[in-house]
Parts: sequence; C-alpha cells; structure tokens
Amino acid sequence: QVQLVESGGGLVQPGGSLRLSCAASGFTFSMFAMSWYRQAPGKERELVARISSSGGTTNYADSVKGRFTISRDNAKNTVYLQMNSLKREDTAVYYCNVRLSVFVPDYWGQGTQVTVSS
Repeated sequence: QVQLVESGGGLVQPGGSLRLSCAASGFTFSMFAMSWYRQAPGKERELVARISSSGGTTNYADSVKGRFTISRDNAKNTVYLQMNSLKREDTAVYYCNVRLSVFVPDYWGQGTQVTVSS
C-alpha cells in the first residue's frame, strides 16, 4: 500500500525557514522521482519542486528558486523541502507526490500546512 506522510509544517515569520519531510512507503522509493506541490486557498495546486530518483536532478518553480531546496535520502525513504526566506505568499498546504505510472493517478500525502505570517 503506497503511503506518503508529510510533516514539518507550521507557523513561521516572513524571512524564516522551515523544513518539510515526506516519509514514503509501499513502493521502491529509489526508483521514482518525487515532487512537492502546494495549494493556497482559492488557488490552483502548483508544482513547487521535483527531484529525480537518484537526487541528481532537481527542478523548481520560478517563485521558489534560490529559496527552496528539495533533497532526498533514499536510505530513509524520505524526501525533504528546505524552505528559506519564506514569504507570505508561500502560505499553503504542501503535498508530497509520486507518479508511479502514467496509467494510474498519482499518489499524494495528506498535506501539511505552512503559514507565513507576522
């Protein structure tokens, strides 16, 4: 059974930092790229960052480039999102994602709330 469990969200002031974690199980973690998405109230879900199976390639949304870093530890079946220099517009529910097959829907975690506010 595929499972993704996010953690690490919370309330942080503008300019602060937060690290999100996503613990994965139920599939061979090291074989698949992993992604972080976010969704703010009233807005579309957007891709924030993606990392290749080996960790050798990363991609970021323009809005977070230079501030966020995605990484993974294949030995721990965990993907991380380090968020620095947080802005109010980063406030959203952040979701972990994996695409195991083009023929079936992606798997998603339950989400973790990140609130950036003073």
